[in-house]
Amino acid sequence: GGSSGIGAATALELARCGARVILATRSARRGEAAASRIRRETGNNEVLFMHLDLASLRSVRAFASTFLRQEPHLHLLINNAGVSAGGTTEDGFSLPFQVNHLGHFLLTQLLLERLRSCAPSRVVIVASSAHCAGRLCPESLGRPPSGLFSTFQDYCDSKLANVLHARELATREEGTQVTCYAVHPGFVNTSLFRYAPLWLKPLLLPLAWLLFLDASEGAQVVLDCATQDGLEPLSGRYFTDCGPRLPWPAGRDDRLARALWEGSERLVGL
Repeated sequence: GGSSGIGAATALELARCGARVILATRSARRGEAAASRIRRETGNNEVLFMHLDLASLRSVRAFASTFLRQEPHLHLLINNAGVSAGGTTEDGFSLPFQVNHLGHFLLTQLLLERLRSCAPSRVVIVASSAHCAGRLCPESLGRPPSGLFSTFQDYCDSKLANVLHARELATREEGTQVTCYAVHPGFVNTSLFRYAPLWLKPLLLPLAWLLFLDASEGAQVVLDCATQDGLEPLSGRYFTDCGPRLPWPAGRDDRLARALWEGSERLVGL
């Protein structure tokens, strides 16, 4: 998710620090353009595009295979991509749940051994305060919720999954020097809002321009969790621009976190 919005702003700052940055994005045109712009602005030629479509588990596996073959080092994985649109993927899962959670979950698992071998390393998962309205049922993971506001509920469920994924990953990686953080970047004016219902856009878009953060401001908490020294004891925690915060109660449910992990493994074929 590095071709626009928070992801592009994060990639730009990492490149300024001298990092080798891989932009894993769905659109080759946007990904190549973003990589070129970042190289030009930073003078860092180690910024590359690689194709990744999180709505296709086949694409996730292909990306991981290519990455592991070409890149010997991985110290930082930022799971940033997100959609709020409804729909179903080629794998038969709801679009927001697969792109926002399942695709990232599979990607992280496929790259985990490389993260361990390059430790200390970090995984940063861009979540949202929308997890407060999430309602995950382990028996129906990946199926679109029913009801009038099903797309909104689907998005909130995926954001709760992000928070729980970070929590459970931290538990499982304790002692490996791989740490993980879930991040709420704030209310940021990004292309995520292009998926808003037509009836909502006349209200939402002006508010976004007037009140929401810009992408560089939203990227700051992501960058803090990616680069700040001394965060290791806080692995698995949920961060906002004010630092570590308690997530809503469902985001602290260890039993649900385990059930989500096991259900996610089953759905992606691990």
